[in-house]
Amino acid sequence: MDGYTAATNEKSIEPHCGGQHPMLSSRPMILVGLTGGVATGKSTVSRMFARCGAVIIDADALAHQVVEPGKPAWRAIVKTFGKTVLNPDRTLNRQALGALVFRQPAQLRRLEQIIHPRVAREQARLTKSAGRKDPKAVVIYDVPLLFEAGIDARVDKVIVVTADRPTQIARLNRRNGFTRAEAIRRIRSQLPLKHKAAAADYLLDGTISRPRLFTAVKQLYRELLALA
Repeated sequence: MDGYTAATNEKSIEPHCGGQHPMLSSRPMILVGLTGGVATGKSTVSRMFARCGAVIIDADALAHQVVEPGKPAWRAIVKTFGKTVLNPDRTLNRQALGALVFRQPAQLRRLEQIIHPRVAREQARLTKSAGRKDPKAVVIYDVPLLFEAGIDARVDKVIVVTADRPTQIARLNRRNGFTRAEAIRRIRSQLPLKHKAAAADYLLDGTISRPRLFTAVKQLYRELLALA
C-alpha cells in the first residue's frame, strides 16, 4: 500500500489493519460500500470513481425513487407522519420531514424502517444486473448510513471518506445554510465518524485538494479492479 502514500504525498488512503470484510463469492464482481460523515466529501469521491469506470449505485437516488407519490413507501410515510410532510404536488417535503425526524431519534428509526428495506431490494437488483453485464465490474454502493443500516455486512469492502468536524460544519453552512447548532445536530444523527473509520477497509481524506484526491481514488480503483 506504499504506492498510495507516494501518489498523494500523504496517507490520504490507508488500508485498515482490522475489520476486513469477507469477499462475497456468490457474486462475480466486487461490491464496495462507500460512506462517510455528512459533508465529508463522499459525493465528490463517488463521482471520481464513476470517472474511473466504476458502476455507481446511489442510495440517496434510490431513496428518492421508492418514495415517489403513490408508491408503498410514500403511503407508509404519509400514514406514519401525516400529510404535513407533503408538498402541494403530493411529493415529500424533505425539509419538513427532515426537521421532524432529525430531532426525534425514534421517528428517524421509523422512517428508516420504511425506506431501507425497499432501497436494499433495488440495490440488490442493480448489483445483479451490473454483474451480468460485466463480471469484472467494480460496483460502488454510495450510502450515507452504511453502518447504521447494517449494510457493511453485505459488501466486500468498505471505503470511508473522512473530514474534521469544523470542515463538516463549514460545508453544511455553505451548502445547506445550516446554523452551527443545526449542523452539529445533523452530524450527531449519524454514527460517529471515528467509529466508521475504525471499521473501514480503506480511508480517503475528504479535505485534501481535488487533484490529489482524484489521484488517490484512481490508485484505489486499480486496487479494487484487481480484486474483482
